[in-house]
Amino acid sequence: MALSLTKAPDLARRRVERALDETGLLCVTLLEGLRRTWDLRQWWGEFVEQCWFLARVTSVPVMLIAVPLGATISLQVGDIARQLGAQSGTGALLTAAMIQQVAPLAAALLVSGVGGSAITSDMGARNIRDELAAMEVMGINPIHRLVTPRLWAASTVSGLLCSVVILAGVIGGYYFNVIQQGVSPGAFFDGATTLLQFSDLMITLFKAWVFGFIAAAVACYMGMNCDYGPVGVGRAVNRAVVVTSIVVFATNYILTMIYQVLFPPRF
Repeated sequence: MALSLTKAPDLARRRVERALDETGLLCVTLLEGLRRTWDLRQWWGEFVEQCWFLARVTSVPVMLIAVPLGATISLQVGDIARQLGAQSGTGALLTAAMIQQVAPLAAALLVSGVGGSAITSDMGARNIRDELAAMEVMGINPIHRLVTPRLWAASTVSGLLCSVVILAGVIGGYYFNVIQQGVSPGAFFDGATTLLQFSDLMITLFKAWVFGFIAAAVACYMGMNCDYGPVGVGRAVNRAVVVTSIVVFATNYILTMIYQVLFPPRF
């Protein structure tokens, strides 16, 4: 018993050191992938292919999530607003919630869960087949050739999906708030301008853009450093989704806090 208690601090220290090492390597992978961004001829074709793939596999799921999500927020907020006699403010609250918080997070989680899983499995398969080592032998940097286009593709698609989430969520909220609860269309949309600023949309698109980089960087890193064998690839996919979710939510808090200080909310 005493021996196990003695080993506990050492085990915790090794885990912390390993987590810090992996965090550093992840940051190196991201920065190295961005370093050769200017060389478009090397990654433009792969970028277009990855954009089409990510858009194809995420566009329908994100709409299927956004519409009921907007409807749920509208129903909950509308019920409370009706009790307070402020039903006309439901549209403003729904639109503000979708634009400021829901849209970038939903887009990032879809890119991570659907597209990021595919990226991790693809990079992991290349790793266990020694394709990455073969590229290094031929003098080709696998990060520049494979990671760079996926970083920009994920960020681009994440920004586009953010707009789709906002549109689909507002449509779902409009249906349940206007058609089901009887709020006038003018009152539904008029209140949104009182709570939102143009900078709100800009920070939302910026968040989605950053979250796309994070999702692609984590997916590529986990795939390129997975254990050999199908089990290793499966574990890498699971870790990529979990780590991306944690980092995205932490980054969202930091960006929101900075934005609230620079641009105080308007009432």
